[in-house]
Amino acid sequence: MSTLEIKDLHVSIETEQGSKQILKGVTLTINTGETHAIMGPNGSGKSTLAATIAGHPRYTVDSGSITLDGEDVLEMSVDERARAGLFLAMQYPVEVPGVTMTNFLRTAKTALDGEAPSLRTWTKDVKAAMSDLRIDADFASRNVNEGFSGGEKKRVEILQLELFHPKFAILDETDSGLDVDALKIVSEGVNREHAKGGMGTLLITHYTRILRYIKPDYVHVFVDGRIAEQGGPELADRLEEEGYDRFVGVGA
Repeated sequence: MSTLEIKDLHVSIETEQGSKQILKGVTLTINTGETHAIMGPNGSGKSTLAATIAGHPRYTVDSGSITLDGEDVLEMSVDERARAGLFLAMQYPVEVPGVTMTNFLRTAKTALDGEAPSLRTWTKDVKAAMSDLRIDADFASRNVNEGFSGGEKKRVEILQLELFHPKFAILDETDSGLDVDALKIVSEGVNREHAKGGMGTLLITHYTRILRYIKPDYVHVFVDGRIAEQGGPELADRLEEEGYDRFVGVGA
């Protein structure tokens, strides 16, 4: 079992008005085999947490720590974090002109594992994963995300998840912009990888609809850069009924 541990994390960004604190003391522990849902209103710090774990240079860690199996994540470069087993499915996946899906996926897998995968096995695995995610085989020869719809981009993110087998998957609003069919397909991909038993999931979302397909073990409510409340799946049901109004003013 692996453990991703976040302790008293304070994070800020630079704005035209100066430094602005976004995270104000977040503490969270995730083990492989667990699914944690982070919910909360816009601007509460959910995506900042995801970006900080992944190593986005825009965010400054003022204090606190992030460790993976006792190793200091904050001392790792972005690629070192990926090789250590951290994976971020981005809220807005970027286009990569001039790089085909086939080249990108195999190059990334080689970088993660330190050696190139067997071509025969790799080709079979890619085709199977694309089929499961309803990604047309022609997409393999297209440039990464170039001209893809929002739903297609999100499915490609989960394709990477299923091929790279991370220890921890951070899914930053993977459900945003998805119709019901795409949401089910994406969720099934996450569940397939999770069922293998070697992955912990940090699922960031505004809404409870994805939690109908990806069942959380724990739910954490973010308000104003802090965890305002946490509990089990029943907390998500309560948020569905009541919204975030009762948290207004919490941590302000």
